[in-house]
Amino acid sequence: MKYLIVVPDGCADRPIPSLGGKTPLEAAGIRYINRIAEVSEVGMVKTIPDGIAPGSDAANLSVMGFDPRKYLTGRSPLEAVSMGIEMSDTDVAFRTNLVTLAGDGAYEDLTIVDHSSGDISSEEAGVLVELVEKELGGGDIHFYQGVSYRHAMIVADGRIDYDTTPPHDVLTQKVGANLPKGADAERISALMRRSYSLLKDHPVNLARIERGQNPANSIWIWGQGRKPRLPSFYDNYGISGAVISAVDLIKGIGICAGLSARAIPGATGTLLTNFAGKAEGAIAEFESGKDFVYIHVEAPDECSHQGDMEGKIESLRKTDELVFKPVFEYLEGTGEPFRTLVVPDHRTPLEIRTHSSEPVPFVLYESAKPLPQDAGKAFSETAGSKGSYYESGCALADRFFKGRVDGGDD
Repeated sequence: MKYLIVVPDGCADRPIPSLGGKTPLEAAGIRYINRIAEVSEVGMVKTIPDGIAPGSDAANLSVMGFDPRKYLTGRSPLEAVSMGIEMSDTDVAFRTNLVTLAGDGAYEDLTIVDHSSGDISSEEAGVLVELVEKELGGGDIHFYQGVSYRHAMIVADGRIDYDTTPPHDVLTQKVGANLPKGADAERISALMRRSYSLLKDHPVNLARIERGQNPANSIWIWGQGRKPRLPSFYDNYGISGAVISAVDLIKGIGICAGLSARAIPGATGTLLTNFAGKAEGAIAEFESGKDFVYIHVEAPDECSHQGDMEGKIESLRKTDELVFKPVFEYLEGTGEPFRTLVVPDHRTPLEIRTHSSEPVPFVLYESAKPLPQDAGKAFSETAGSKGSYYESGCALADRFFKGRVDGGDD
């Protein structure tokens, strides 16, 4: 048996008046996944447990069958694992975004306008992070480059009892109300302030402004946590597997669970990612003997954060045609039994441009047991609400991998 999970990150949404009351998922008219849905189990799943913030870390842990209430340590430590950063048990990792701030006056009075600095290239970001490490790093604090705007800060023997805010949750808001809070939090805030002085007039940013792009004029520190410890995916489900994603968080979850993390050339985490390359990578993993591949597509989520409705719709069509379709057809052609699951990790509604905890739709297909065709089924919020309901991502994972629901994290 082979297993394929495709996660169009944040693709679930709310009805939009300009789309005639449809969601982007419904308006996209994704042909291939919807055709498979007609002979599949469709429904809704609550991937975010009550009391847990709707972050991609909690959501993807849940979809992979790991209870976030047990294993959530903060997203940055998982990213650090993917980046190859060595952490001791007492080190604390922080996600460090390169962000765009706008306005005049004191740092606190500036406005957060872009959590991703216009999806800055990794090459440009590397120059800026190197400067931040040179000027702000040292002693117990060091900065490490990741991909695009996503980077890491490691604090040796650090503390985690800060209240920090994801920048994509507070777009258009003032900096001052959203700085880290808690004992010793001024130390973190001071690094953010100093970074603005370092970066706002840097040649990389002046060139970006000249090209009409958002500058990466500040770091934003958040998402802290200690070194993660996940149980083995193989011990949970008895299968080997791989994750495919442009995002260090997803790679880190996979690595911590004993899965391989395949690098895909041109995978950016944006609408310009190498969609076809992800499908090719997944097929290569199956051909190498892997039982399971988890394909994560970040583009719908990024488009939502940017308020880009047309981009979100386009990303869904590309996920359908360039990712899901070729891998599904490959599995179908092998003649071996297989299951596929298409499910977003969480919703990222365009109207709020950040994550929400509402249940998300899914499509679960089993080649050996296709259901009677039903043209009313589709991969959408409306069709899903008329189908099955799972109280947790772990319960759906049990259903997918074991063919039954053992309770998961209920």
